[in-house]
Amino acid sequence: MVIKVFLASSSGSTAIKKKQQDVLGFLEALKVDYAPLDIACNEDNRMWMRENVPVEKKPTNGIPLPPQIFNEESYCGDYETFFDAKEDNAVYAFLGLPPPPGSKKAPVKQEEAQEEVEDDEAKGEDDQPVSEGEEDLGSEEEEELRQLEEEEEAPEVTEQEEEDE
Repeated sequence: MVIKVFLASSSGSTAIKKKQQDVLGFLEALKVDYAPLDIACNEDNRMWMRENVPVEKKPTNGIPLPPQIFNEESYCGDYETFFDAKEDNAVYAFLGLPPPPGSKKAPVKQEEAQEEVEDDEAKGEDDQPVSEGEEDLGSEEEEELRQLEEEEEAPEVTEQEEEDE
């Protein structure tokens, strides 16, 4: 599977250039196979991109701007959705690619998935509401704090009494 990145080599917009560089640089860092397809020099690429971006993903003017990302014929998204996937560490899912072996998002075997469910259930036991005995501990601590505050106030009164004498 090859990722297709539609871009404009001669864009006058620095924002578009930066977005294109960000996408390509990130794909290179992940060692993802991709094909940059120029829409500025190739009318066929431009028409294919415009026809294959889903209607609901097109901007209000109807003309999608580069970069637009596809996995073969399947639309992945534009820069904003790519950026969101990057922030969520979900780029492989965004691209429709399996994560590399050994990554956190690698497919989990059925046995490992069951262990995770059991671990989650065990953790759920710790989330029980506080019992009455534990609530009393909180009340005892509050009472101790009140007593300490009262003791701190009491010496001040004593010092004032000494001055009056």
